[in-house]
Amino acid sequence: MTGQHLWRPTGRRLTDTFLAALAPVAACGLALGGLSAWTASGHAGSPARIKVTDGKMFVPSGGTPVTAAFFRITNSGGSADRLLKVTTAEGGADTPTLSRHVMTGANTASDRTVDSVAVPAGDSLAMSPAGLDVVVPAKKDWKSGDLVAFTLHFEHSGAVQTLAVVVRPGQ
Repeated sequence: MTGQHLWRPTGRRLTDTFLAALAPVAACGLALGGLSAWTASGHAGSPARIKVTDGKMFVPSGGTPVTAAFFRITNSGGSADRLLKVTTAEGGADTPTLSRHVMTGANTASDRTVDSVAVPAGDSLAMSPAGLDVVVPAKKDWKSGDLVAFTLHFEHSGAVQTLAVVVRPGQ
């Protein structure tokens, strides 16, 4: 075993190795610190917290078989949720549908049925005649000031019951 040399790291190699390891270790430490702060503030993994307010429904007019209802949906939780459907016991046999107002051309528009609507975490969704609404089969005896019970069904939060007041368009 003649001529065998032991490998010894030089100062330069040690410095290069240390600098190469420093970047990923620092990135991991920064990520861990950020996630720890997020968890400590109560946001990490918190479920969706849905609140439904400002329920309004237009008075049915003329011989129109449907009317529209609108709600403000607020998700104060840390996870997104999805509105799947809206039901009411007061609209008869037909079920309400989610609908989106879409401009189709110059001064023309149509309503498109949507299957579900995302409600992002920490955000709110305001339904309106020019956007998302609920198309409700109309009862002829609804008048301004009546309260109509609705149940909004969410993917994670389940069923949320609320009331909508019947109003004239523009109120």
